[in-house]
Formats: sequence, structure tokens, C-alpha cells
Amino acid sequence: MGDRLMKKALITGITGQDGSYLAELLLSKGYEVHGLVRRSSSFNTSRIDHLYQDPHIEGRKLFLHYGDMTDGVVLTNLIYGIKPDEVYNLAAQSHVKVSFEVPAFTGQVDAIGTVMLLEAIRSSGLKTRFYQASTSELFGSTPPPQSELSIFSPQSPYAAAKLYSYWVVKNYREGYGLHGTNGILFNHESPRRGETFVTRKITMAAARIKLGKQDKLFLGNLDAIRDWGYAKEYVESMWLMLQQDEPDDYVVATAIGASVRDFCAAAFGELDLDWQDYVEIDNRYERPTEVNALVGDPTKAEKTLGWKATTHWNELARIMVRADLKTHH
Repeated sequence: MGDRLMKKALITGITGQDGSYLAELLLSKGYEVHGLVRRSSSFNTSRIDHLYQDPHIEGRKLFLHYGDMTDGVVLTNLIYGIKPDEVYNLAAQSHVKVSFEVPAFTGQVDAIGTVMLLEAIRSSGLKTRFYQASTSELFGSTPPPQSELSIFSPQSPYAAAKLYSYWVVKNYREGYGLHGTNGILFNHESPRRGETFVTRKITMAAARIKLGKQDKLFLGNLDAIRDWGYAKEYVESMWLMLQQDEPDDYVVATAIGASVRDFCAAAFGELDLDWQDYVEIDNRYERPTEVNALVGDPTKAEKTLGWKATTHWNELARIMVRADLKTHH
């Protein structure tokens, strides 16, 4: 396969849950994959270590580059240097609760970082296709089901920063003819989910309690309803979006909602435990402004992309808790 035939993709946030699954998918499709990695004094690449290829190997397909979403020089150099066919902007300060504590940093990474990437693509004159990781948090207090036509009502600095990115992608699409697409992905989880996110916190605690390594689990709002899907499936929708002739915006979801309480019951139940014996409420985990219910309407993605979620929240809880049982054994 000649160099010109091999597609090149740049993934920001490649070391995250979605980035690692997307890298696997693209490598399996024969892409040359480039990933942006933040410099840290400790290794932060655990999710992609199994994909790592020695730099001395001839014909390798995965390349990692140091950089940061707050550094426009690096982002511009990468676009000009790699000349990617596709850019997947997955990098973010993605924790909603944390965004209230670091609002300015969240804005720099999640909003300004996006516009620096788009500007680099625009000025390069490349025909790069751009995927922006949007979020169901954009809908905030708008009641479900939420579709592409629902009103945005962000309830956190994270959601507000992501809303800037959503609109700026549309702006570059309409103003400059860029192939820019927003994937409005509802909550998606996996055994690779970060340990501070509620689903992983639950499955990890259930496994540790079963193994006698933990006694209690402290949670915030148990009534919050979310539409939880499987990240490994969701990354395929990202790829499908960039294969469309025309850029557009898509809601990706399972269309099934469940409460944090439901997820607890499923995770603990998989290990024959009653969650009510172990879970306690701690108000410090509640947000200043709460988002009560996010349940997506993925009709457009199903029709246009031919993509449909097959793993729902209860099966997902089982997958995650079994993986955590193995890890902590």
C-alpha cells in the first residue's frame, strides 16, 4: 500500500478511554495513526501501551507526539507536519464536577484548543476532515429525549466550553467550507473509564468490596438519569461520521435512561451484593448546578450512519464490574 493510499489520522486525547479505542479501530483499518500525548513525569499511556510500537521498527503505524491543547504552536506544527486526512479532537478536561474547580483551564483546553486546531487546518489549506467530541452535557436542563434539534442549556463550565467548540465547528464549516462534524455523544463507559467517573467508581468499589479490600462507597446524586453506552462501540460512530460526503452533527446514544441508583444495583448485583449495604451519600460529590436527566434520540445517526448501540447500561455495568474484579484480584 503506497503512502498516498494510506490514510493518516491525528487523535488528540489518544491516551484517554475513547482515544485508545479509536486508535485500535483506525489501526485495524490500516490507518497511520498519530496521537497527542501530554508530558508527565510518570507514564500516562497505560490505555495504549498494548498498541505501542518501537520507534526503531520499520513500517510502524502508530506515532506519539508530545503536546498540549493549550499550545497553539504545537498544534499548528502537527497539522502542517503530519498533513492528516482526519483529525479527531477528543482531548478535554472532561470531568464535569472538576470543571467548577478549574473553569478557566477547562475553557482553555475544551474551547480555545478547538479553535486553534481548526485555525491550523484552515490556514494549511488541507482538505482535512475534523471530528469534534461534543457532549450530551450541552443539553443540560433541557428535558429528554434530546436530539440534534433540542435546545442547549449548559449547566457547567465544562458544558459551556464544549458549547463554544460546537458552535465554532459549525462556524468553520459554514464560513470556510471545512469538513467539520460534531458528535454529540451521550455518556459512554468501559473498563477503561477514568476512576473518578461515577460508573467506574461504582464498578471498582463493587469489585473491591467483594474482594474485601473496601468497606464503603460514597456517592452524590443517586437520582441523576443518564443514557450510558459502550465506548468501544461509540468510537465507530466517530469514524463513520468522517466517512460521510457532507459534514453534519449527530446525537449518539442508546435511547435508554437509567439512574445512578440503577447502575449501582446492576454492578453490585452482578457480584451478589446488595448495594444498599455499602453505598452512602456524601454531598461533596453533588454539583453546584445539577443535570437531572440526559437520554438521547439517536434516530439520525441510525438512519444516516447505519450505526446503532447494541450494549445497554445493565450489560455495560456487568462488563465493567467483571473487568474490575479481574484487575483487583
